[in-house]
Amino acid sequence: MQPWRRKFPLFETGVTMKQRRNSNLSIFVVVFSVFLFGIFMYNEDVKSIAEFPFSSTKPSDVQESQEEAKPVTEVTALPVQEPIKNSDPVHDSAGNADPIQESLQRPDLDRDSVREAEPLKTEEEKKIELFAATEEEDDVEVPPEECDLFTGEWVFDNETHPLYREDQCEFLTAQVTCMRNGRKDSLYQNWRWQPRDCSLPKFKAKLLLEKLRNKRMMFVGDSLNRNQWESMVCLVQSVVPPGRKSLNKTGSLSVFRIEDYNATVEFYWAPFLVESNSDDPNMHSILNRIIMPESIEKHGVNWKGVDFLVFNTYIWWMNTFAMKVLRGSFDKGDTEYEEIPRPVAYQRVLRTWGDWVDRNIDPLHTTVFFASMSPLHIKSLDWENPDGIKCALETTPILNMSMPFSVGTDYRLFSVAENVTRSLKVPVYFLNITRLSEYRKDAHTSVHTIRQGKMLTPEQQADPNTYADCIHWCLPGLPDTWNEFLYTRIISRS
Repeated sequence: MQPWRRKFPLFETGVTMKQRRNSNLSIFVVVFSVFLFGIFMYNEDVKSIAEFPFSSTKPSDVQESQEEAKPVTEVTALPVQEPIKNSDPVHDSAGNADPIQESLQRPDLDRDSVREAEPLKTEEEKKIELFAATEEEDDVEVPPEECDLFTGEWVFDNETHPLYREDQCEFLTAQVTCMRNGRKDSLYQNWRWQPRDCSLPKFKAKLLLEKLRNKRMMFVGDSLNRNQWESMVCLVQSVVPPGRKSLNKTGSLSVFRIEDYNATVEFYWAPFLVESNSDDPNMHSILNRIIMPESIEKHGVNWKGVDFLVFNTYIWWMNTFAMKVLRGSFDKGDTEYEEIPRPVAYQRVLRTWGDWVDRNIDPLHTTVFFASMSPLHIKSLDWENPDGIKCALETTPILNMSMPFSVGTDYRLFSVAENVTRSLKVPVYFLNITRLSEYRKDAHTSVHTIRQGKMLTPEQQADPNTYADCIHWCLPGLPDTWNEFLYTRIISRS
């Protein structure tokens, strides 16, 4: 029994100590917990503590720590997206150093030292915001490859369209600013193209600019391609802060530059693609148009090295049924010509263009597009409106998609363009804009435009039968949809 008596007093002593010192057992538990915590600290990465279930870290801090625990994503994605910060007027400052860019210039720094080199929390917060913005920009659903984007219908949508406002794009010319020029209705801006079997992705200017980073996009052709180029400039410029974008014109080439992306959106005037007597970018209003169907090098040298090329040629073919083809060379002063049927001349020109593409384009570097014919709306009887005057009184598209109609588009040239683009070794994406644009009798500049460089007078505007322009398009408007096709292809493939 003696051993029991010895244990019992000890137990009694433990009770006394518990009463006086809050228990040895409690102290032991605390010491043991600290010991386990020290072992945990020793064996685990500090960043993972925020994920420990018993941590008292706030949920917001846990999220921050989880983001920091992904250094590969942070370091590889953010340097690419950093200029997006500069495209925000709130954050833009020409004098601010770019810490991400500096880290790229010093590859010997490891990931931890990169983070240590960021002394300001505000910079870190900016980068987190940029990372979130990047994920949002990249979260775009593209249509399936097999979907026909060009078969569908026009849907009125005043929530998402227009994609920009006329008065917010300083680079629009007077030729296309219909509202500023006195047009009263604006419904033409609110129509969205809906493909039958899929949907066009939501247009995100920053996403497109990322695809254009360090690249050149060039529209080559006539005034309808210039119409589309102006649209593209307006689509991307809205997210570029003042002072970080510029527009310069030299000869046949107009260049819109986005500094923070080292990107350009350009237009090159070549209405027939080949040499012609209408190649002067300023003085080209020539009725007696003459072409050299096999001569393209003078223009083509300006297209080399471009990353995205968008070609068109159509409207300048439509003033005569036969085309005048020069015998000889403009450089030698030759003036004799022969007249050949329009489709024959068109095929010769596109064969010359196609040969140039196959010889000079590296498809791994350059993506080539060819836009089909932009239609005219000259006779209102074409869409069964006997009271109309050309396109001047039209405020809605042709909505009866089953109604057979023709607005005079020369589909012989359409077939030539389609066949030539398919036959080339270099892939060419055919932008089939013709039929869907034929429904848009409402979208032309009409009398709300300029003529020979001058705004139409009130007297001229009152005479649409003489002065209505039913060739070119108001902006914002139909050419924005053409560029949505370009956008879809670029973000799907690059």
